[in-house]
Amino acid sequence: MGVGGCLALPWRCLVVLCLRLLFLVPAGVPVRSGDATFPKAMDNVTVRQGESATLRCSVDNRVTRVAWLNRSSILYAGNDKWCLDPRVVLLANTKTQYSIQIQDVDVYDEGPYTCSVQTDNHPKTSRVHLIVQVSPKIIEISSDISINEGGNVSLTCIATGRPDPTITWRHISPKAVGFISEDEYLEITGITREQSGEYECSASNDVSAPVVQRVKVTVNYPPYISDAKSTGVPVGQKGILLCEASAVPSADFQWYKDDKRLAEGQKGLKVENKPFFSRLTFFNVSEQDYGNYTCVASNRLGNTNASMILYGPGAVHDGNNGAWRRSGCAWLLLLPLAHLARQF
Repeated sequence: MGVGGCLALPWRCLVVLCLRLLFLVPAGVPVRSGDATFPKAMDNVTVRQGESATLRCSVDNRVTRVAWLNRSSILYAGNDKWCLDPRVVLLANTKTQYSIQIQDVDVYDEGPYTCSVQTDNHPKTSRVHLIVQVSPKIIEISSDISINEGGNVSLTCIATGRPDPTITWRHISPKAVGFISEDEYLEITGITREQSGEYECSASNDVSAPVVQRVKVTVNYPPYISDAKSTGVPVGQKGILLCEASAVPSADFQWYKDDKRLAEGQKGLKVENKPFFSRLTFFNVSEQDYGNYTCVASNRLGNTNASMILYGPGAVHDGNNGAWRRSGCAWLLLLPLAHLARQF
C-alpha cells in the first residue's frame, strides 16, 4: 500500500472531507496545465528504491492554504501531518516553498502526488509523478548441467527490475568473443566439447551495476589419445612410456604388452595414472622389456587405444607403423667396402 492512509477517526475524516471540498481535489483529479501565473510543482521525480524522494511545490504570498495529497489521501495540510506513514516528513513550509520528503522509497510509493493550494478563494492544483527505479535482480537461473557431446542445451535466466533489465549471455572462454545471446533463454544445438565451460548471465538496466550469475556446462565425450610416442632406452637405464588422453569424465588407463595386461606393482615397473595421462616407468630396462606396448583409455562413453614401442639404441624404429628391428654394426663395415669396389 503506498504513502497515505489518513487517520480514520470520525472527526478526522470530516476534516478530510472539508479539505477536499475546499481544494476541490476529488480522488483521481486529472493533471492540469494550471494557471500560468501560478508556480507549478516540480517535474516528475525519479529515485532509486531505498532512496529519499523530495516533492517541492512553489508558492507565493497569494497562498492562504496548502496541502500535499497522494491519490485521494491527504499527506500534509499546512504543518499538520495527516498520514500514518513515518517515512513522510515535512521539509519546508515557507512563503515560497512547500515541500515534503518520502524516505526509504519503495515501488508501491510510485504514482501521482498533488500539491493543492488556495489563493484568493480560488483552488489550484499541480501534480508530480514519482517514478521508482529498482536495481536488477536475477530471480531464476538454470542449474549446472552435464550433457553428452552432440546434445541440446537450454539455459534460462529470469531477472526483475524497473525499468525491465536487459538480459545477456556470454560464454566464459578464451575463444569466446562478445555476447552469444541477448535474451532470457540460451539455446545450444549439437553442443561440442569446445563449448563446455561457464556461461554468464548478466542483467542490467542502468540503475546500478549489472548483476551476474554463472552456469557451468559440462560436455561429456569419449577418450581421445593425443600423445603416445615410442621411446629408445639402453639396457640398464630408466625408461618411460607416456600416454596422454583427453576425456570427460576422465579416462581410466590400462597398459598391455602384446596381449598381456601389466599390473600395478609388477616387479621393475610402475604405472602412474592421472586424470589426463598415464605413465609407465621401467626402473632398469632389460632386453625382455623391449617390444610393443598398448595404452587403452576408456570411460563410460567409449574407449580408444594407441601402440608404442620401447626399443634399444641399436634398433631401427618406424614411427608410422610401429615396426622395429634389431641391426648390428656389420652393415656399417659394408659401406667402405662398397666404395672400394667402385674404385676398381
